[in-house]
Amino acid sequence: MKGILGRKLGMTQVFTEDGTLIPVTVVEACPNIVLQKKTVENDGYNAVQIGFEDIKEKRTTKANVGHAKKANTTAKRFAREVRDADFADLDLGAEVKVDIFVAGETVDVIGTSKGKGYNGTIVRNNAHQGPKTHGGSKNIRHIGSLATNGITSRQGKILKGTIMAGQEGGYRTTNQNLTVIKVDVENNYLLIKGNVPGPKRGLVMVRSAKCSKGNSEPVTLVDYTKEEE
Repeated sequence: MKGILGRKLGMTQVFTEDGTLIPVTVVEACPNIVLQKKTVENDGYNAVQIGFEDIKEKRTTKANVGHAKKANTTAKRFAREVRDADFADLDLGAEVKVDIFVAGETVDVIGTSKGKGYNGTIVRNNAHQGPKTHGGSKNIRHIGSLATNGITSRQGKILKGTIMAGQEGGYRTTNQNLTVIKVDVENNYLLIKGNVPGPKRGLVMVRSAKCSKGNSEPVTLVDYTKEEE
């Protein structure tokens, strides 16, 4: 399992040499720092904790500062664990860069979805509207019956997962089986095919795909850099 923390910068498009357009998301992943290594003997499982983005000591807790000093680094704004990491042999304070991935590799991207506020069942769950003909019941956008098939009389409660109105977005979500189109080690960014969760500048984690059906062949992109005369 491999993983790295970064920020979603936005979406753009690139072209292959045969003219194929590929929509991609740009993920800036500056070198992460190994903050802690967990083992089965001490913690019950194997994992590597990585930190991303420096933060001033006055803007964080003393515990965070002390935790980072054990790895001889500054306090980090974000820290996440990668279980059974392929880079578990790295020492504390070592850097994890985007070169752990290669073009054509299949990855999962984890992030916090955009918050959309309070929405009804039609917007939030893609529910159907009520009948409009002949005056109808005037129940056009309201939630349907919660007592269908005698649920309330049988159990006396609304079942968990019932489609209802409520807050939409703002939760952790994962986009699975996305393809890495380009890895730029010099500029610390990844181009990932398709969309990833979260707003611009939102924190994301790129990791090896858990349910991958295999990697894809890397593509050759059009190079627009001008040669120096």
